[in-house]
Amino acid sequence: MHFLLILGFAIGFLMAVAIGANDAANSMATAVGAKAITPRQAILIAGVLEFVGATFFGKQVTETIRKGIVDPAKLSSSDIVVIGSMAALLGAAIWIFLATKYGLPVSTTHSIVGGMIGYGIAAAGWSVVNWDKVITVTISWVLSPIVGLIFAFVMFKLLSALILHSDDPVKSTKIWAPVFISSAFVIIGFSFGFKVMHVSSWADASIYGVGFGVVALVGSIWYVLSILKKAQGDEYKKVEEVFRMAQVFTSSYVALAHGANDVANAIAPVAAIYIALQTGKVTATATIPRYILAIGGLGIALGVWLFGRKVMTTVGEKLTELTNTRGFVIDFSTATVVLGASNFGMPISTTHTVVGSVLGVGFARGVGSVNLGLLLEIVASWFFTVPAAAVVSYIFFYILKFIFL
Repeated sequence: MHFLLILGFAIGFLMAVAIGANDAANSMATAVGAKAITPRQAILIAGVLEFVGATFFGKQVTETIRKGIVDPAKLSSSDIVVIGSMAALLGAAIWIFLATKYGLPVSTTHSIVGGMIGYGIAAAGWSVVNWDKVITVTISWVLSPIVGLIFAFVMFKLLSALILHSDDPVKSTKIWAPVFISSAFVIIGFSFGFKVMHVSSWADASIYGVGFGVVALVGSIWYVLSILKKAQGDEYKKVEEVFRMAQVFTSSYVALAHGANDVANAIAPVAAIYIALQTGKVTATATIPRYILAIGGLGIALGVWLFGRKVMTTVGEKLTELTNTRGFVIDFSTATVVLGASNFGMPISTTHTVVGSVLGVGFARGVGSVNLGLLLEIVASWFFTVPAAAVVSYIFFYILKFIFL
């Protein structure tokens, strides 16, 4: 039993490394692409904040049958849960590493869902899979990037009209930049309440939202005036400098929140293994020790440090050219769309949303500014994610069953 538990931890750690390798782009790609920070700085910041988010703010009560994809009542024994969860993690991790090798941003949530589908079918047939849940995952393939694109397109047009294309961009920045920056921190505050502190209502989350917003408004007024006073170059360079540090803050928050949330993609199946081996029971939810969250956080941080640069470059530099104002709009749009959608029960992928937001800013500048060939490659990889992870998981289930059962 102890060997299986150690093996489960090791495979979960591998999945966490894969998540860090691919999903680092969700938080830091735009800051790197806009030259707000260097890739080395982004990797360091993301690694630390992903670990902190996963370890201290990750949910200890986690869904072991991830996203309700597999019905635990239809599984024959706890042994099946153990090897099935391992197979699901391997299927997802191998697909994510393959996508990362080619610099393609894919949804790690969709990857583990595919892994769960593969092992569920292998273990108990097609009826064990909750296909209604699978349909919601499919919807998010389309919904996430479109909503992100539209929101970022409108946001960038608004920022351009009020600041970049105004008669006096520097004067307009003094007025409107604190509004944009503090608005972003209102969204961050709400998101912090829901996603990191795990409050359950908009009323409770509004305490964080309003608090973050008020502090940010006061601070950003001082910040904008001090930056403009010291900034060199023409008026547009001064405007971009104002949004440079604001973008670093928003990117850092996304890294913290990502660690808090997506660690479950690696740890939920590990929790299933842990509970099955400790109790011999098949459960839908489980409480796990915090040290298991720390293992996931360490894996995500390691993935960011070792492999994070490749997908970061794709999202932040190759899809469209980014500046600090554009990067700020992308971070703001992604955080707003993901927060709003998740709390209205809409199926949204952070990875797909950030890609859609990048495209929205690109299209606001004209179709010619978007790398359409790369876009087609990314979209194709999204449609392969669930079936690819499912096939690999299906194969590994039978291999592990042969070895251990």
